[in-house]
Amino acid sequence: MEKFNRTLRGYDPEEVNNFLDKVIAQVEGMISESKEKDAKIAELQKLEIENKGLKEKLLQYERMEATLNKTIMMAQKTSEQVRVSTQKESEAILEEAKRNASRIVNEALLRAEKTEQEANMLRRNINIFKRRVRDIVEAQLEVVNEMDQVEL
Repeated sequence: MEKFNRTLRGYDPEEVNNFLDKVIAQVEGMISESKEKDAKIAELQKLEIENKGLKEKLLQYERMEATLNKTIMMAQKTSEQVRVSTQKESEAILEEAKRNASRIVNEALLRAEKTEQEANMLRRNINIFKRRVRDIVEAQLEVVNEMDQVEL
């Protein structure tokens, strides 16, 4: 604390004025410093608000990235499932085609065998018919020969 010299009517006015000037300068310095600090605090609060906004945007982008990653994974799984399903379906179609081809070949073999049996039966019938016709013709020839022998 400052001590003032006493004069006739109280304290020395020059010393008091000098002291008041010092106090005023200190108070003005403190006010200026306070204003600077308030400005810095306001700026920091503003930056903090911006920082919060950026953090929220970052969280939003991270959620979007996670969602996109999940979507990509699902698309890959779906693609793999479609590929496997298509492969199974193509294998099933191929197996059915093989069975159908085998069935068609078997049916063709059976028809060919049946046709061959029918052809063999026709040959036998033709041979039998030829023998009968030959027998009839021979019998008729004998009749003609007998008629030749019998002269009228």
